[in-house]
Amino acid sequence: MIKRFQLCFLCILFIVFVYSSRAVAQYDYIDITNPFLCKIPVAIPVSNAIKGTEQEFEIARKSSDLLSELLDFTGYFQILDRESFLVDPRISGPVGLNINFNNWITVGAELLIKGGVEINDDALKMELRLFDTVKQKMIVGKRYKGRINDLRNIMIRFADEIIFHLTGKRGIFTTRIAFISTGTGNKEIYICDFDGKNAERFTHHQTISLFPSWSWDAQWIAYTSYAKGKPDLYIRNINRNNSTIVSKKGINTAPAWIPGSLQLGATLSFSGDQEIYLLTEKGHIIKQLTQNDGIDISPSWAPDGKKFAFVSNRSGSPQIYIQQMDSGKVRRLTYEGNYNTQPAWSPTDNKIAYTAMHGGEINIVVMTVDGSGPVQLTYNSGDNESPSWSPDGSLIVFSSTREGQSRLYVMTAFGTDQRRLLTLPGEQFQPEWSPGIEH
Repeated sequence: MIKRFQLCFLCILFIVFVYSSRAVAQYDYIDITNPFLCKIPVAIPVSNAIKGTEQEFEIARKSSDLLSELLDFTGYFQILDRESFLVDPRISGPVGLNINFNNWITVGAELLIKGGVEINDDALKMELRLFDTVKQKMIVGKRYKGRINDLRNIMIRFADEIIFHLTGKRGIFTTRIAFISTGTGNKEIYICDFDGKNAERFTHHQTISLFPSWSWDAQWIAYTSYAKGKPDLYIRNINRNNSTIVSKKGINTAPAWIPGSLQLGATLSFSGDQEIYLLTEKGHIIKQLTQNDGIDISPSWAPDGKKFAFVSNRSGSPQIYIQQMDSGKVRRLTYEGNYNTQPAWSPTDNKIAYTAMHGGEINIVVMTVDGSGPVQLTYNSGDNESPSWSPDGSLIVFSSTREGQSRLYVMTAFGTDQRRLLTLPGEQFQPEWSPGIEH
């Protein structure tokens, strides 16, 4: 059973300390809405080993490497090569004291992260500080206590603090991604950390499971499974292993939770036509949302839950529409091409990412909700499908066949920094990014 992410933090005593008024949040460093964002050069020297033991030196290096990987994943930073540094980390002195900022400016660093590590048996103490080298001031500092095996979680917490103080928003480091993998020979749902680490199998139906969808509190996953021989809807708590099954006549598929609510939309066909219905977390039908001849599927909700995008073939080919929840008014969004599916509404603004087939190629496109300014994000790289936004709207995870088999990739919201998320046996597809999990 997948354990809730926060449980791995129980052994960590998190101590916040305020050095001075200089440690207030600074929100003017990174504008995540800027498509021409320049990466900030950051120096992350190896943390200080407080007592100078070899074990401390090993953990110090590992912690700095982990923090570099976490920050690099965001696409906001240029991690500077340690070989260029003018300071030997083993003799750099106490954390944050007597810093010669000119040494760091000389190597191009606009930000500097200093750390200190102390180990007593299995007990780990860490002190971490982020500095602005140009303004020569500290932006944020934290102390942590835990065990040695809590190191990744400590680095995740401090990386989250860094992003918050530089952007004004919590980062993605406590989020997870659900996806389909065929590594067992069947299509099963897996869950991994935001960066592809710690992948675990979530379903064991030994058949076809599809369309995972996270609830707003990241405690429930709804999905479709053929475990009983036909497509039924499963609504399952990720910790308690209890689930509800919606098994009405026909298909029960493509669930999507409403933000901030334990209600979800799904496509059911018990009436003979495939329509989108609103359900409770127990699977009870609240009301029918769409009413039209043809197929209506794949709802994706606006951040305020007052409207949703969906796919319908009511015009003769799969196209994306938007419907108001209160009035039921429907508006067609896509007109270019004969195949536009898999809408994913950005959790932070009025943009929708979707899958489009143009000229025989399948690619990811982003469009505003008024239908203007479609921007294609993937080019000449196999079939690219199933976009899903990170909860801060800065990244998109998707599947692609650019290397042959379908794999998961991640890119910025503007299509830059496209890279493989993880490597597993079989194929991986239909990723779904979880909401943020508060500390």
